[in-house]
Amino acid sequence: MKALARDLGAIKRWLTIPVLYDLGARLRMMDQFPGYQQLLTLSNPPIEMVAGPNDSPALAQLANDGMAEIVDQYPERFPGFVASLPMNHIPAALDEMDRAIEQLGACGIQIYTNVNGRPLDDPEFWPIFERAVTRHQVPIWMHPARGAGFPDYLTEKKSKFEIWWTFGWPYETSAAMTRMVFSGFFDRLPDLKLITHHMGAMIPFFDGRIGPGLDQFGSRTSDEDYEGLLKRMPRRPIDYFRMFYADTALAGGSSGLRCGLDFFGVDRVLFACDCPFDPEGGPMFLRTIPEAIDSLGLSDEDRGKIYFGNAMKMLRLRHRSNGAAG
Repeated sequence: MKALARDLGAIKRWLTIPVLYDLGARLRMMDQFPGYQQLLTLSNPPIEMVAGPNDSPALAQLANDGMAEIVDQYPERFPGFVASLPMNHIPAALDEMDRAIEQLGACGIQIYTNVNGRPLDDPEFWPIFERAVTRHQVPIWMHPARGAGFPDYLTEKKSKFEIWWTFGWPYETSAAMTRMVFSGFFDRLPDLKLITHHMGAMIPFFDGRIGPGLDQFGSRTSDEDYEGLLKRMPRRPIDYFRMFYADTALAGGSSGLRCGLDFFGVDRVLFACDCPFDPEGGPMFLRTIPEAIDSLGLSDEDRGKIYFGNAMKMLRLRHRSNGAAG
């Protein structure tokens, strides 16, 4: 990865967290939490950000082969993995999706909220969604992708004070979700299961703006026929937003968890912890996020759904222990 990366800044943090690349360190960390299991995903940055289209397919294959090998070696620790795709080479991405799912046993695919600045509702990317749903019937994980190169203001060249991360990532996810809603993703693919990172980002908190606000869709725009689009939609916009799934990776904040659960409902929330991107390099969020979930006064049945039940059902996996998958 270091040899291929065009921007070493994109992988600076990755190289400072041993749990990301040292399997022994990861297993020792997991030993602190008996029964805990992980579904493996490749961490940020996206493959297509690291490598150009000539190299990204091989890098995706390497990543997926590596995760599959870990799952085969430690099935009690890692019940499955989520395939990464070279999204800057769509024919290769489709081939890699087929290979990873059909030959390696991947549970789903992971994409990012944009492909090197291009939106996911660009028609070029539609075959990825269509094949994941209609051929493979697997869920899609969506992670935000936004760096300092996205300026906070039009007059500036880059974002400052890591605003691109703190607030840019939630905006990025929310924007991608909105593009999918109004581009008809759920009407064209009613079986689409798309898991949004960080509890659906800004969407649950702004349910009032999304509900009554987007019921007036088009009233603020004069150069597009959004009112006509709204009339053609079979459902209210807010109803489509509730069709997404969301994970619990909110760094241990309980108010955000409650907000997301109220919006999506417990059956659409899955445990995730953003391990190992915490100040301790792995174990902190494995403590704080369960503490936040357990502070909400949920029933044992609902807690079980969040910790492992929803994931096991969605991924058609057999639950091997009393641990959580995240």
